[in-house]
Amino acid sequence: MYYSWGKRSDRRILKTDSNRITRSDPQTEHRRLQSLQIRRARKEDRETIWQIFHAVVAKGDTYVFDPNISRRKALAYWLGPKTRCYVALSDQGIVGSYILKANQPGLGSHVANAGFMVSPSARGRGIGRAMAEHCLHEARRLGFRAMQFNFVVATNRTALRLWKDLGFKIVGTLPDAFRHSRRGFVNVYVMYRRLTSVI
Repeated sequence: MYYSWGKRSDRRILKTDSNRITRSDPQTEHRRLQSLQIRRARKEDRETIWQIFHAVVAKGDTYVFDPNISRRKALAYWLGPKTRCYVALSDQGIVGSYILKANQPGLGSHVANAGFMVSPSARGRGIGRAMAEHCLHEARRLGFRAMQFNFVVATNRTALRLWKDLGFKIVGTLPDAFRHSRRGFVNVYVMYRRLTSVI
C-alpha cells in the first residue's frame, strides 16, 4: 500500500490503492508537498535510512539510542525481522522512514507500536503527519486494535502536538526517564489510542 499526493497544492483528500478515502485536516501541511509516496523499504534504501537515523539520534533530544550508535546496530533495530519498515519519498528522494510492529509478543500482540524519523532537511513539510496517518491505516489493515507509544519525550512538543491531534492520549508519565542532551533529566509519556475510528 502507498499514499500519493499529487501536484495540486490544495489537495485535501488522501487516497489509498484500495480506494478507501479519508479526509485530512484542512490546515495540514500536506498542501505544501509537491508529491509524496510512502512504501515498504527496500534493500537499496538502507544507506539513506541510516543517514536519517544517524542525523536524528545524534542530537540526543528525542530518541533513547546512544547518539554514537553504529550503523550496524541502528539498522538491525530499524530493519529488524519483527518490524515492518516504510519510507517516504518526495522529489528529493527518501525524506523519512517509520517502523510498525507489535508492542508486545503473544497476548499483547494486538497492540501496535511505531517509530518515526524525518530527515532534518525535510522537516516542517507535513511528512511526519503523512507517515503517521499512513501508519495508522496500515496498523488497522494488519489487524491491530490499538497503538501505543512507549517513550514520548515530554520536551518533544512537535511530536506531542501531532499525536494528540491524531487521537492519542497520555496514559502514563515516567518521571525523569530521559537524559536529554541539553536539558538533563526530563519526563517521558506513554501515549495510546484505539484503532476503531477513521482519522
